[in-house]
Amino acid sequence: MARPTAARRMARPITGHRTGRGRWVGWGLIGGGVALVPWICVLASTLPSTAQVSNWSAAWVGLDVMLAAGFLATGVLVTRQDPRQGPLAAATGALLLADAWFDVMTAAPGAERAVALALAVGAEVPLAALCACLALRTFPPDRTRPPRGER
Repeated sequence: MARPTAARRMARPITGHRTGRGRWVGWGLIGGGVALVPWICVLASTLPSTAQVSNWSAAWVGLDVMLAAGFLATGVLVTRQDPRQGPLAAATGALLLADAWFDVMTAAPGAERAVALALAVGAEVPLAALCACLALRTFPPDRTRPPRGER
């Protein structure tokens, strides 16, 4: 029997029904989320409300470069009907939401914040939703669940 290719190995879900690996991965992720709660409290109580930041422009330009690359690559994969579009669309959507959040949170009060909010509501969040739809449509249907009327 031929060994599965790297792409096939990556496409398999990490369920590990036989080995319990999927359960350990799940509990590890849950543990990581719980461990972040006290850290978030520490950050919320100790970080200053303002800071002088080096490489500010490089950070924002880098984020926009990643967004452009995500849009281009996702667009190419969508036009080719390539199933790899899903993970890329999900990552691009996550970057869009992060961009919207930081645009709004770092904008000065007044006109600058109004523009950031308008861009978030009018462009970034809707595009993130589109990316989420593209990502979700690449999941295969769950054939193990009974049809809706039979539940």
